[in-house]
Amino acid sequence: MIFAGLSDFITGDLTNWVKDVIDALGYVGVAFLVAAENLFPPIPSEVVLPSAGLWASDGDRGLPAMALMVVAATVGSLVGAWALYLIGAAVGEDRLRAFVRRWGRWFGVKEADFDKADAWFDRHEELAVLLCRCVPLVRSLVSVPAGLRRMNPARFTLYTVIGSAVWNTALISVGYFASDHIETVADFIEKVQYLVVLVILLAVAWFVWRRIIRVRLHPEDADPELVPPDLLDDVEGTGSDRG
Repeated sequence: MIFAGLSDFITGDLTNWVKDVIDALGYVGVAFLVAAENLFPPIPSEVVLPSAGLWASDGDRGLPAMALMVVAATVGSLVGAWALYLIGAAVGEDRLRAFVRRWGRWFGVKEADFDKADAWFDRHEELAVLLCRCVPLVRSLVSVPAGLRRMNPARFTLYTVIGSAVWNTALISVGYFASDHIETVADFIEKVQYLVVLVILLAVAWFVWRRIIRVRLHPEDADPELVPPDLLDDVEGTGSDRG
């Protein structure tokens, strides 16, 4: 029921609204919608970009209009990505690290995890930004750790533009060249997005089980840095009994 309702929402009123915005504002409307999509996921690029391709294919607009749509969408992607980058930079690594030190054990996170994430992003930041810009759902979120780590602005801009241009070109081309089969393509994209959601949910469930639920069930066997404060006395008491 939930997925059916979401599907109706995405392919129903929202699609009509997206088409109305594009019809009224053209390239500016697409740039606005893509920028908003980065900040508000309920506006999916999987609806916006094929609709932009359909608009470009209408009448005698042709390939030049499609190319301009790609440019407009990429500008919107960059604006949205920079907004999230600045949010990450404003929060700052020091604040987030302090939060992890104080509250991380309640969420199954320890400071060593933070250090590993930092090290991983430092090694792969360009590839992470480039590839994640082509992955549904996480394509926007990658800008936040980039901001937290204060990734070089020029490199962040370059790889965001490249990754976004690839994604935008692919989906706008679908709307332009496959206008007669757009519903079939939309169904396929929707299924891919659900698959990504499922993978993310499974990963989150595994993390919650391993780092939170199992720690609460067997705190005596858990990493002390992950044991919540309300269970520390029990763990210490168990250790004393064993001694």
